[in-house]
Amino acid sequence: MSTTKVAVLDYGSGNLHSATRAIARTGVDVEVTSDPKVALAADGLVVPGVGAFDACMRGLRSVGGEKMIGTRLAGGRPVLGICVGMQILFEDGIEHGIETEGCGEWPGTVERLDAPVLPHMGWNTVEAPADSVLFAGMDPDTRFYFVHSYAAQKWELPDPERLAPPKLTWAEHGSRFLAAVENGPLSATQFHPEKSGDAGAQLLRNWVNSL
Repeated sequence: MSTTKVAVLDYGSGNLHSATRAIARTGVDVEVTSDPKVALAADGLVVPGVGAFDACMRGLRSVGGEKMIGTRLAGGRPVLGICVGMQILFEDGIEHGIETEGCGEWPGTVERLDAPVLPHMGWNTVEAPADSVLFAGMDPDTRFYFVHSYAAQKWELPDPERLAPPKLTWAEHGSRFLAAVENGPLSATQFHPEKSGDAGAQLLRNWVNSL
């Protein structure tokens, strides 16, 4: 029986070590890589990210990461974005007045949260849909660990006519924002599952089990 293989994309940004350890605990084979052959062949690809949107996109483009993501999705192959790895999936991001083009997998702009205290750092609950795969088996009061000042605060992709609509999970810190998206083979979380204890471990298991 073959073991599920997950690639963690190394593009010079992201919490690679803790993400890799957390995913490995689900029982899959994990490889940190910037090699397109490895990233495209894996059963699942994880795109972590920390820091600025612009820096992450520059790093992603330097290894052809946006092409790897697009190629996998075109073939229905699962991808999971984490934190800024979620943000860069949108059309663009605006930080400190600088607008940067993202991967464009989803329409919309990542912008600064309208909150009295930033960054949004710490544990928060989320509002997940009842049919969510990522949050299956979790109570509504389950908390996840966030560290961010920017987020996508609108969902601008129209529901498809013949496919299941995306599953959207929301959270609130000053303003309401997208905490997670499940859209066919493309999933993402604004929080850090690898820093979210048992809840994060459950979410990663749910994602791995869906591969």
